[in-house]
Amino acid sequence: MKKVSSKYASVSAHYDAAADISRDQYDTRALRNPALTYPANYFRLKLLTESFKRQKVRRVLEVGVGEGTPLIALSKEGMDVMGFDVARNMVEISKENLRKAGMDPNRIFLADIQNKRSYMKHLKASEKFDGLMAMGVMPHVENDAKVIQNMAALVRPGGSVFIEFRNILFSLFTQNRYTADFILNELLAGVNPKIKKIVAKDLNLRLRMGQPRMRTSLKRSKAPGYDAILSKFHNPFKVPELFKRAGFTDLKFLWYHYHPAMPYLRGKNPKLFRSEAVTLEGEKSGWRGYFLCSAFVVEARKK
Repeated sequence: MKKVSSKYASVSAHYDAAADISRDQYDTRALRNPALTYPANYFRLKLLTESFKRQKVRRVLEVGVGEGTPLIALSKEGMDVMGFDVARNMVEISKENLRKAGMDPNRIFLADIQNKRSYMKHLKASEKFDGLMAMGVMPHVENDAKVIQNMAALVRPGGSVFIEFRNILFSLFTQNRYTADFILNELLAGVNPKIKKIVAKDLNLRLRMGQPRMRTSLKRSKAPGYDAILSKFHNPFKVPELFKRAGFTDLKFLWYHYHPAMPYLRGKNPKLFRSEAVTLEGEKSGWRGYFLCSAFVVEARKK
């Protein structure tokens, strides 16, 4: 069996410990209340539901079910749903939430999209789905191309996928250590180290290098924090090639989790920051999301 990195091995431990707070990001009460966690996943779920309804998706598989909210929402829209997750506690919480919603908890199982054997034993060999969704999955996989190929194999020709990524271009807007990382390691990749050293020194004077704080552990838990596990960003200019090689077409970028100002300015006027963030969700320019959004979804159709 292929050895995985220690950062990937800790992904399930992180989400097992975070399972009880994942639902907060769907809480609509937080839309205008800056004291509560920003409900970014509410906007993502809205985009997902509209996408699958528009495409008349009937049978759905979710990779990375979390605590089950998206599957329950799609089931209420009349779709036949099932899914799996790599975190055992997430699976159990999701099963319980399905029970409470009057759904069959056996529609959820423990598996890893990086390991075909782990999920195919729960599916029929020829089983294909109209739609596949994977939210919060791609930051934590070691081989992007392999995972997209695995997902493609689960979708019928003409079927759709809805796959989320963390947006590395947002780093240009944050003006913090992520900005420095992006400039030095992405934009200036291959540039003479002496030049990069000069740039790094200048950036250290201009940027808030101590922000955001490193999340090395979860509060009230010994589990690793988000920055202590494999948690990659992706470049929206590079992602399309992954989908094209896997046999997808008609790619669309759907942007969410907008920021009306640099994150470190949120405390200057929290109520207004929250209100303007909500107003920006669904912004129609087609390009501002590349820089103002911390995440994006690729919607694509299998040939």
